[in-house]
Order: sequence, then C-alpha cells, then structure tokens
Amino acid sequence: MRNFHLAGRSTVHAQNAMVATSHPQAALAAIEVMRAGGTAADAAVAACALLGVIEPQSTGIGGDCFALVQPRGEGRIVSYNGSGRAPMAATPEWYLERKIHSVPLTSAHAVSIPGAIDAWEVILRDHGKFGLDTLLQPAIKAAEEGYVVAPRIAFDWKNQFDKLKSGTNTERYLLPHGKPAVAGDVIHQPELGKTLRAIAKDGRDAFYKGAIAEDMVETLRGIGGLHTLDDFAGHTTETTIPIGTIYKGHDVWQCPPNGPGITMLVMLNILSRFDLTKFPAVSIERFHLEAEAARIAYMMREQYIGDPAQVDVDVVRILAKDFADEHVSKIRMDRVIDLPNIAPPMNPSTVYITVVDKDRNVCSFINSIAHSFGSAIVSNKTGVLLQNRAGGFRIQPGHPNCIAPGKRPLHTIIPSLVTKGGRAVMPFGVMGGQYQPVGQTHVLTNILDYGCDVQEAIDMPRGLHYEGVYQLEDGIPADIVEGLKKLGHKTTSVVSPLGGGQAIWIDWEKGTLTGGSDPRKDGCALGY
Repeated sequence: MRNFHLAGRSTVHAQNAMVATSHPQAALAAIEVMRAGGTAADAAVAACALLGVIEPQSTGIGGDCFALVQPRGEGRIVSYNGSGRAPMAATPEWYLERKIHSVPLTSAHAVSIPGAIDAWEVILRDHGKFGLDTLLQPAIKAAEEGYVVAPRIAFDWKNQFDKLKSGTNTERYLLPHGKPAVAGDVIHQPELGKTLRAIAKDGRDAFYKGAIAEDMVETLRGIGGLHTLDDFAGHTTETTIPIGTIYKGHDVWQCPPNGPGITMLVMLNILSRFDLTKFPAVSIERFHLEAEAARIAYMMREQYIGDPAQVDVDVVRILAKDFADEHVSKIRMDRVIDLPNIAPPMNPSTVYITVVDKDRNVCSFINSIAHSFGSAIVSNKTGVLLQNRAGGFRIQPGHPNCIAPGKRPLHTIIPSLVTKGGRAVMPFGVMGGQYQPVGQTHVLTNILDYGCDVQEAIDMPRGLHYEGVYQLEDGIPADIVEGLKKLGHKTTSVVSPLGGGQAIWIDWEKGTLTGGSDPRKDGCALGY
C-alpha cells in the first residue's frame, strides 16, 4: 500500500469493466462504449481513434496497430499484426544507386502503408459488436468541434516545433498561429474530421481506395515517394497465434515478429536465471542486470529478426532455454560485459490501451505513427498525419531487416498479455519506442518479483541502455547512478521520461479489476 502522505496515484478498482489509456477523454470514451453494450475490442478502437485526434504526436489513422485479444479471458489468444509494408518499388538497390544508406525519417521513403484502419476493422469483425460508423464518432466530434490540448501533449508539441516547421503541410495542420499548441488551447481539425466521416461511412475501403488514398499517394509521390494506389489497396492485416515464455509461474504472451515482443521474452528468459529479490527494486544490482539482459536481447533482435514473410526467423530456437543460458553465463555482477554497440534505426512514440469488459473479454492494444508526429508529412487534403515506420528498415542487403518490396519493417510497438493457468491476469503495455521491451520487463518484474501493485509498478523509476549509454530518469538516486558508472556503464539523464504504461490486473476469485496508468502521460484508468 502506498504512503498517502506522499504524492502519487491510487490504483483504480471496479467490478464490471475497466480501461486504461494515456488520456482521460479516451478512457471515458471507452467506458461509454462498454456501458452501451460494446466489447473490449469496441472500446479499444473508439479510444484509439479519439487518441489519433487529441494525441496527434503519438498515434493516428496514418499509423500501425498490433493487438492481443482473449475472448472471455480464457483459452485461445489471437494476435493481430496491423503493420504496414514498404511500397513494391522500394528495393534496396534503388536506394543504394542513389547513395541513400539509411531511410531519412522525415522523407516520403519513411512512410510505410498505414495499417491501423484495416486492423481495426478486422479486430471488430472478430470481436466487436459495433462498427467503425459508431466507434469513430468521438474522434469525429473532437476533430470537428475541437479538443483541449493536455499538458504532456503540449510538452511534446513544443519539443517538436522545429520538425513541424519544416514538414510537409505540418505548419498548416499542426502549428495553429505559427507556434506549438500549449496546454489549454482548443484545436480544430476539420479535414481530418471529414476523412474520419468517410471511413465511418464506408469502412476501410474509404481509406485504402478512392479519394483519400489518391490524396495520400499524390502527396507522397510529390515529395519523391515510391507509393502507388495498388500499394494501399493491397494492404492486409495478419492474424496469428502469439509467442510466449514462462516467468515466475505466469505465461507472458507477445505478438510474433515483425513485432519486437520476442525481445522482451528473451529478457525474461535471461532474468529468470537470477533471483532479483536478493536486491532492492531500486538498486545498482537490479538496474545492472536489467541493462545486461536488454543489451543481449537487443543484440539478438538486430542479428535475427525481420519480417517472417520474407526472412527465416527461428522463434523456437531464440526462446529456447539453451539460448538464454548461453548468454547468462557471460553476465558479471562486477562489470559490464563486452558486447557490440547496437544502434537501432529509430526510437519512436506510441499509445497503448488496455481494456477488460464485463464479460472479461481482454484486449491489449497498441497504435503508433512511430516518431513523435511521425514523418511530419500530412496528406494534402485529408489531414492524415503519416507515420515514419519505414525509417526502421536497414538499407543493407543481407540484413534481416533490410528494406524490400512489400516487406514489413522491424517494429517497436508491443502489446502484452500475462496469463496463469490459461486465464488472463494482466493485459499491459509500456509505450516509448525502443524502451518498450525493457519497460514491460521492468513493470512485470516489479509486480512478480517485488510485489508491487500495478500503479506502483508503473510509477517506479526507469532506465534504458540504448546506443551504448544508460539513459536514466530523474527518479533514480545519485548513489545508484554512481554505482552503475563504477560497473562500466556510461550514463546520462533523459529530457523526456521513458515511455508510459497501462495495466489491468484481473482477480478472478474476487471478481474485481485493478487498473494503473502512467503519471508520465496525461491519462488514467477508469472502471465501473
């Protein structure tokens, strides 16, 4: 139990249904959908569509989506891969011939086909009671009638001012009065509202075919893109079974590659060989072990993971006990192990939504436009801000994540679901680009090793070992920072906090739900 003398958040409790998002208005929209008889999937889509308007730096219909859904919280879990593909003309040779050795993050080449809208329709087909015509209404209202900018969103808007000033159509759509929006400003996006109305009326085809797709293609090709109408019309969502591992008697599930959830599972396999409870939750030893597990797992990801539709990814071998043991033996408590410096191509943003409805349908749902404000390219007439997820590709023939026609890039967004004995106990996720596997591991071990409730687990200070430097939040005490330096870690503080998380714990015996939401964002957990 938290100390009520100190600033903090209480967990949120309910019996019927619960949602946690990064914005109160989105959480409220999800609750209203479920009160009206909608499912967890319905609520997640409604909340996400609204977030695409009111949290434009993180998500939108110009981005991608992944989800894990478990009907009634028992039995089969379904994984949805709503990530987009590179244009069919995007060969590595095309780029190399033009001396382009990495994908420019604010160019048309960074824009993969947005997969979110198709994924929403497929998820609703399988698990929803309502359609996009109903569920997009809160987003349409916010776009057309205006929404009030929240503090964390204003913080990101200010930090991305230079990017937005030099983008394509971003000054027009995202810099009202020529300056960043501030908390309390009211923003209108009528063009985006019109686009959402078309999707509400005609579904995914309104986005991937016809006038909206034509405008997106015209915009992209006008600034050098290789996209065609066929690239948009041919997009599909993949439905698969999740991959998982066991940690402290719980099954932990992730979407398979090209999602990066396998990275988190490898981290858990490594950390399961140590007794974290021997060390305090905020300690030199705990943060050192977490960093070493992350460095090993990220190295694995860089070496082996790409789009399995075009690359052979041996998931079974990577998640095998022997694979973890091979690396665990190298970890030392008195120094940093010598590993290659891994520098992933991108470190983007996102939103995560977790929902459990009154029938205990569980939806772990994540949607992203990649970097903050994506590619900084807004389609000419539609108001759609396009992702820069293709910036995650390598232009390196032979690399598993090398760009290729119709290929999906190695992603960063990962929804997670924890079960025990086949029953869902916690749908959760941690946003924050490359931090996500570390963040999920941090939150889960806070709960299963250190006995935290979901809010305490999310609140706890964080660190990310990225590109050879241990990035540490302000909440980590100075003596721990110094101790990590003595072990050989290069450390730095971070300007923006690391990610944001949401979690719901399901207590089947009591029939209750407990929710937590990250104070690093504007949002909350709500239940009824």
